[in-house]
Amino acid sequence: MLLGRHPRTAAWAAAAVLVLAPVAAGCSDGSDDNGADASPAATTPLPPAVDATAPADPAGATAQVKQNWARFFDPKTATGERIRLLENGEELRPVLLAFAADPNTAKTSSVVKEVSFTSATDANVTYDLLVSGAPVLPAAKGTAVYEDQVWKVSQKSLCALVQLSGNAVPGC
Repeated sequence: MLLGRHPRTAAWAAAAVLVLAPVAAGCSDGSDDNGADASPAATTPLPPAVDATAPADPAGATAQVKQNWARFFDPKTATGERIRLLENGEELRPVLLAFAADPNTAKTSSVVKEVSFTSATDANVTYDLLVSGAPVLPAAKGTAVYEDQVWKVSQKSLCALVQLSGNAVPGC
């Protein structure tokens, strides 16, 4: 059975991959991430917006959104880096630590297909969520926010993926 042909199965597969152990988040020992990551997120400050519906440098902002979104969902990205790439990441640390402990996280990635700005600090993101390279949530919709001079995956986007599992997670 191909997951792409069965949207409900794809949604459950994505939710299972992302939230297989939300209860484990509460059992975290509070230790930091899975090691330091040598390649930092794109954090080059962008100039202030001239147009209120887009950043001053839309091409640069689009590149940063794509890079940081891909890094957030990259299985090789350390939890500490994911925290920095997520809006309110410190608040969601327990969720991200649970993801890091889940072996299925190593199979999950994303590819951003489109970025459209709704303001100088907010963007809509269309992406494919992949498991083992195969799309399980094609053309998924999310948002990115510009916070602390970094384009980040929004808390709302992560929580929407978590909610696919039907579980309540602190912070979402």
